Amino acid sequence: MFKKHTLFPDTPALTRTPQREVPAWMRGIYAGICLYLFLAALNVLGSGMGTFGGESDFLERAFAYGENPFIALLAGVLVTMIVQSSSFTSALIVTLVATGEMSLGTGVFAIMGANIGTAVTGVIVALANIRIRRNFRRSFTAALLHDFFNILTVMVIFPVEWITGWFHETGRGIFTQAAAWLSGVIGLEEVARPDSPVKVITAPVVNTVDFIGASMTSTATSEGLVVAALGLVLMFIALILMVKNLRGALLRHVDGLFRNYFFRTDPRAYSVGLVSTVLVQSSTITSSLMVPLAGAGVVRIRRVLPFMMGANLGTTVTSVLAATANPMAAAMTVALFHVMFNLTGTAIWYPLRRIPLRVAIWYGGLAGRKPSYAFLFLFGVFLIIPLVGIGATELFLSLR
Repeated sequence: MFKKHTLFPDTPALTRTPQREVPAWMRGIYAGICLYLFLAALNVLGSGMGTFGGESDFLERAFAYGENPFIALLAGVLVTMIVQSSSFTSALIVTLVATGEMSLGTGVFAIMGANIGTAVTGVIVALANIRIRRNFRRSFTAALLHDFFNILTVMVIFPVEWITGWFHETGRGIFTQAAAWLSGVIGLEEVARPDSPVKVITAPVVNTVDFIGASMTSTATSEGLVVAALGLVLMFIALILMVKNLRGALLRHVDGLFRNYFFRTDPRAYSVGLVSTVLVQSSTITSSLMVPLAGAGVVRIRRVLPFMMGANLGTTVTSVLAATANPMAAAMTVALFHVMFNLTGTAIWYPLRRIPLRVAIWYGGLAGRKPSYAFLFLFGVFLIIPLVGIGATELFLSLR
């Protein structure tokens, strides 16, 4: 009855056509580029802060007041946060003990702090997803699992090691005594500490940013701060691009591989964390990579904890290698203490894994609804608790 309106005839421009999907191999290349930029950013950040710490004599002075075990613990946390590598911190501690610049008692408590410090990067990485509420909740929960494992393990081993040291003639705690006994039994040939393959392949980016930082500033201290800032910016850019890619078609292709193979069981997730950390020589890198993967839903939250446990054990290989490069009883004792710390933590908290898992999911949900809870966690754990701990340990030491 009515004549069809032909003023705007159907044309390809006005009809909805399915959007052409980007080929999986192109997304794979894109993911590899994002991964490379992320790894390079971590090393740029570490290079900048390492330059700053070296020029300001910060690393040595951070451990200067290690007679208070809690201060030694916090020094390990702080140095690891600055250089973005618990492997570097643990190797540094072993070397300082070997050269006599640090006591064995200070070294074991600083090693505990290095484990906590390496978990801070994961929280920073999770903050890159703060605009996407669901991803942020999952990624922050994954970061909390790493934090809680290390913090809960320190809460168990720190007081036991400190108190039992009071009753030993040399002041060594029970874990240090066990590590010292093992160092007397195990004999390893002297080897050089290998270069991390990640540092080798990311060296061009790191050297370029170092050159830019040097050309922009006149002092080495300010150069370190500029390079660290550029590294932080690069890390956030790489993470945003990585998460965006993971939420695309690539997620559908790799989801089955991750869920059904690499992270199908807890032992397999633990092995992946262990082996990958040994290969890249940094638990900061492997644990930080897990955060966006969990945030994008590629890895189930319940598989994150065993992966983090394996990553923590993997980073102890660096300290053992550093000890064999400095074959002294005290250095090997600190390295073996590092191994025992992570094995003990796994032995305690894997059977009780529901405790850190439920707490992390609960607090991750709070942070997902109100991101201010994420900053409250950082403020409380790394400022309020340290101040209270220093005051408490100083009080105990004054009463002895």
